[in-house]
Amino acid sequence: MSETSFDLIVVGGGPGGYVAAIRAAQLGLRAAVVERAHLGGICLNWGCIPTKALLRSAEVYRQMTHADAYGLTASNVGIDLPKVVARSRAVAKQLSGGVAHLLKKNKVAVIDGHGRLDGPGRLIVEKDGAHGVLLTAPHIILATGARARVLPGLEPDGRRVWTYKEAMVPETLPKSLLVVGSGAIGIEFASFFHTLGTETTVVEVLDRVLPVEDAEISALARKQFEKQGLRIHTGTTVTAMDSRDDGVTCTLKGPDGKTREITVDRVILAVGITGNVEDIGLETTKAQVDRGHVVINDWCETAEPGIHAIGDLAGPPWLAHKASHEGVLCVEKIAGVEGLHPLDPRRIPGCTYCHPQIASVGLSEDKAKARGYSVRVGRFPFLGNGKAIALGEPEGLVKTVFDDKTGELLGAHMIGAEVTELIQGYATAMTLETTEADLMHTVFPHPTLSEMMHESVLDAFGRAIHF
Repeated sequence: MSETSFDLIVVGGGPGGYVAAIRAAQLGLRAAVVERAHLGGICLNWGCIPTKALLRSAEVYRQMTHADAYGLTASNVGIDLPKVVARSRAVAKQLSGGVAHLLKKNKVAVIDGHGRLDGPGRLIVEKDGAHGVLLTAPHIILATGARARVLPGLEPDGRRVWTYKEAMVPETLPKSLLVVGSGAIGIEFASFFHTLGTETTVVEVLDRVLPVEDAEISALARKQFEKQGLRIHTGTTVTAMDSRDDGVTCTLKGPDGKTREITVDRVILAVGITGNVEDIGLETTKAQVDRGHVVINDWCETAEPGIHAIGDLAGPPWLAHKASHEGVLCVEKIAGVEGLHPLDPRRIPGCTYCHPQIASVGLSEDKAKARGYSVRVGRFPFLGNGKAIALGEPEGLVKTVFDDKTGELLGAHMIGAEVTELIQGYATAMTLETTEADLMHTVFPHPTLSEMMHESVLDAFGRAIHF
């Protein structure tokens, strides 16, 4: 078996893995990435990027069907689903090629195949069952990502019962759809298919949609979704599915314990993800697995010296930007960069690209109170913002949560147009430990949606001007 040595090996070429390898190369380390499928990982090829391309098509379609509200005329507006899907796949392909270029530019070795640990510092890479090659390095970063979680009795068949992969490449538009799970993945697919005309129902086992979001934002989201025509059942479980040639009959059990059946053309399962911990040789090390994820400390280190884990493999929040940040942090710690700080999960923004968009960072109002904070809460509605009205997007809310004693920004929560872009302002403020006084004295440009961020802060302290 041939052997090649590196300073650092990354297993997995997703947004955590390839970023970690590039940063390692920048710091002068001989780095390699082992990837068995597509550079860019699930996010770039089957997740974040292609879904946003699909949702952009839905957004343009929505605007075209409402052209009259803007004094415009659009006739014979239609949907060419194969072209919509083809555009999404082309976007993913372009960016995957871009990752390959970046790795080559930074002189990172890319090794095609499946990597499996063979004890500390050793990785065997195999491709299509061929005789493996041995890679060695004092540091190995596991970035193998995660896959869709499957519940017993609710297994996908790839034909009528889909995971996110099948949902991204539909051959035809289903007439009716049941989405199981109302997290970001479920709601985004529900928004996409419903906008294009599919009769869509969402089932959530917890008592509200988007359960990780602030309760007030979650309630506003449900109101908007139902206003659009989405059917939503919370506190409800799918107890059985019967897939046939003419559809899928699902048994729903509601919060009152009663059951009823619903028959749909397709079902999308969006009940979470689980880490790809299998068949990567963890048993040859001291690394530990807990509930489908590799256990790490603040510096992405496992219980085995020299073995690290980042991204979805290492647990929630399951976000590409979290994986990328962990990749950089992990490599810089290995390289001895000074002045590093562990990643604070509260400062990781989350975005959901449905209609309306939803974004948040930090603690919700309820969680802040549960942690013992005395809070001040500010709110500002989109209806009070000139830019939002001019855009024809007057429905939404910006909410901020402050520590009443210190003025520290504890959290920010938004629903409405372009909030996935706005949230970074608050994320930056939290990273810089900005107080309410700093935010109040910041000049926001007019007319912009960002002015609502200012007004929400002012409202928390009884100083809102435009509401």
